[in-house]
Parts: sequence; C-alpha cells; structure tokens
Amino acid sequence: MSFKIYLVEDDKNLNLILSTYLKKEGWEVSSIFTGEEALNLINNPPDLWILDIMLPDIDGYQIIKEIKSVTPHIPVIFISARDADIDRILGLELGSDDYLAKPFLPRELVIRTKKLLERVYGSNSEVLVISPYTIDEKSRRVKLGNDLINLTSKEFDLLDFFIKNQDQALSREQILKSVWGDDYFGTDRVVDDLVRRLRKKMPELNIETIYGYGYRMIKS
Repeated sequence: MSFKIYLVEDDKNLNLILSTYLKKEGWEVSSIFTGEEALNLINNPPDLWILDIMLPDIDGYQIIKEIKSVTPHIPVIFISARDADIDRILGLELGSDDYLAKPFLPRELVIRTKKLLERVYGSNSEVLVISPYTIDEKSRRVKLGNDLINLTSKEFDLLDFFIKNQDQALSREQILKSVWGDDYFGTDRVVDDLVRRLRKKMPELNIETIYGYGYRMIKS
C-alpha cells in the first residue's frame, strides 16, 4: 500500500534528504516548510504526519493539537533538536505516537515510520485513505473522521470498483458488470442512480461524469 505522508520540516536540506529516503519506500511524501502551511492541510489529512516541533512561525505543539482535534486517528511522529525528555513527554501528552531527537540517521526515521504504519494500519493493510475518508475493505466500513458512513452493499461495491480503477474512464457497462454481475438484465441507468447516491453520502469523492460514456474517479 502506498501511504500518504506529510513531512513538516523547515530545514530545506534536511527535508529533501528525509523525503528522498521516505519516497524510496514507495510512500507519497509532501514536503511542508511552515506551520501555517501544515494547518491549511489538516482537513486534507495524510496517513501519517512527521512533524518538527521547532518551526519558524507556529510550533509543533500547536499544530498537533489542531491535528488531533480534527483527525485523532491519524498518527504523528515528532522530531526535535530541543531537550529530548521534555519534548517526548509533552508530545506523548498531546497525542504523538513516536519521537525522534535530532540528529538522527534518515534510515532510523524510515524504520520507525514503517513500524508505526504497520501498527496503525496493519502489515497487510486493508484500510485505505481516500482523503478525507477511511475505508476498511475487510469490514466494508467507511468513516469520515470517527463518524461511520452507512453504505449499502451495492454502494460499497461501486466505491471499491472506483478505488481499484482510479483515474480510469469507466463505461456504464463496465460498472454494471462489476457491481451487478453478468446475470443482470435491465437498463444501465441504474448505474447513474447508484453514483448519485454515492456522491450524496461521500461528497468529497472526486467522481467525474464522462457524458455519453460513464464515470472516472480522480485520485486524491
């Protein structure tokens, strides 16, 4: 699974080095250099935050408070060059899941990140994040934050088909065959109705209508 990571570190050289190591693991890494930029992304959450405490504008303590108030389930790794004991204790109290004191080897961050992702999402994770939604494929449950979104079986089947074919143009016939099966006899307009219902329950999904053909879900 390709996890989405936000790396908040104002030192551009260190940010580049760390993001390079993280990307080698196949993770999608967004480099962030200020606290304000981080705060602006809280409502578009990643699978993991890596957060420097000492930033030029807003400190990491304030940022983690905001992160945990909006997305308490998203894990956070704190990194800091300050007093390790104080920062570690405060970080844990505020909800951080791990802590690294500078200086550290980039490989250590990779190892800690991998272990934390496995602990939170599972080593063979069937939990996907299609921002801002969390989708558990095994239990067929969808959440927005801590709130459960009640999807019917067909609605979840459609969501699953879109997720597995992101950025692809899907004809109504393809969707019909995947969701209803080869034995379905009826109009393909049932696809339009099902898409409408899914859009209503999950309005943040970016599902495009391809007029005269079908639909496409844009990868977030």
